[in-house]
Order: sequence, then C-alpha cells, then structure tokens
Amino acid sequence: MFYSISSVIPSNPLCHRRRCVVYNGEQIRYSQAWAWQQSEVAARRENPELDDVLMLLEHPPVYTLGKGSSLGFLKFDPNRRDVELYRVERGGEVTYHCPGQLVGYPILNLQYYRKDLHWYLRQLEEVIIKVLAEYGVRGDRLPGLTGVWVEGRKVAAIGIKVSRWITMHGFAFNVCPDLEGFQRIVPCGISDKPVGSLAQFVPDIQLPTVRQQIIAAFAATFEVNPIELELPQPLSES
Repeated sequence: MFYSISSVIPSNPLCHRRRCVVYNGEQIRYSQAWAWQQSEVAARRENPELDDVLMLLEHPPVYTLGKGSSLGFLKFDPNRRDVELYRVERGGEVTYHCPGQLVGYPILNLQYYRKDLHWYLRQLEEVIIKVLAEYGVRGDRLPGLTGVWVEGRKVAAIGIKVSRWITMHGFAFNVCPDLEGFQRIVPCGISDKPVGSLAQFVPDIQLPTVRQQIIAAFAATFEVNPIELELPQPLSES
C-alpha cells in the first residue's frame, strides 16, 4: 500500500549534505503512520542508498505502549473499545498522542551518521532544544532520562526502534495540545514529573511556525538537506 519515492528525486550536485525527504503532514491515524514507517524501513533494508525521511505529523487521540511497557502505567482498562491503544516495537513506556502535538518519525540510516544509539537520542533531544531556544525557552535534559523538560515539565518524549542501523518511531513534542489525555496514564512511566507544553510558556504559539522550525532544527542538527514533499497518495486520500 505504501511506497518509497525518494529514490526518484534528482540529485543536487551543489549540495554535499545527505538528503532527507520531509513529509510535513496533517492529522493521520496512528495505525496508518505506523504501517508507513514499516514500509519505509523495509525499503531501506532492500536499498540502503535511499534518501532518509522525516515524517512530521499529528495524530487523533491515541495511546501507545513500547515493546516492554507495563500495563500497570495505564489508568484505564486496556480492553476498552472507545480508546485507541497500540503496542509497538519502540522502546519506552506508555505515551499519548493528540492534535497539537507534533510527532516526528525519522527514518535514518545511522551508518551514514554515527552508529551510536545514545548519540542519536541526544540528537533528537537537541532538535527540540533548538526549537525551544527560538522562543527564549530553555529546554533541559535530566540525568538518566530521555526527553526534554522545561521548568520541570516534560514537553517532549522520545522512543525509538533501530534495526540494521535504520531508525523508526521518534519524538513527540507537545506544542499546544489538550494535556487532559495524559491524566489517564503514567506518562513514560514517570510518576513524579508532570507533562507540559510549549503553549504554557508561549501562549500565542503557532503550530505551522513550529513545524517549520522543527524541520530547520532537524536539518541543522543532523546536517541534512531537507526536501519537502506531499504525502504519498494512499495517506493523503484517507
């Protein structure tokens, strides 16, 4: 159903940076984005020379569990039919996605960067920290934890899966979401630190602006040449 088209983009001989195709999309159901990621990863296992990808999306309300996540961090019955819940192959515990939260799914071949998962996690944090700095907001890392905090509130969660050095899943940045859905879980399994959003510190934040700032920060952090494309047809029609 999904396909990779990045191999057909003409090369730019003036640019020595690795190209990264950016799909800057709107709301997409989590199940669709998950299948899309799997398709792109499979394509790069077959052809490691394909361009890298960054999917920048929003999701309707949905909860996701990491591969080894504990159901004990849910405050609702996981068998309820009115709640979307998926267990996926990323690391980390339970998290929540909803509109107003920008989710980034980088499909990168780390053999072209650095084969170091700790480095990769810190790079993803750095993307968010750079965007926060655009607003004069300081993003912090906390020792022993993954993600980005502002004044003790977690504004960005990170969970990844890497296979044959090809990445999937990624980061979730709370720009201006309704945070109520987080009250039904113990976010990331951390009970003593609240979840926050950029809008709590910058009330007039504009989501389209933040989208472009994430793309710019991602390009600067990973030293790639971003090429924006429209969503693949099966996704854009749904």
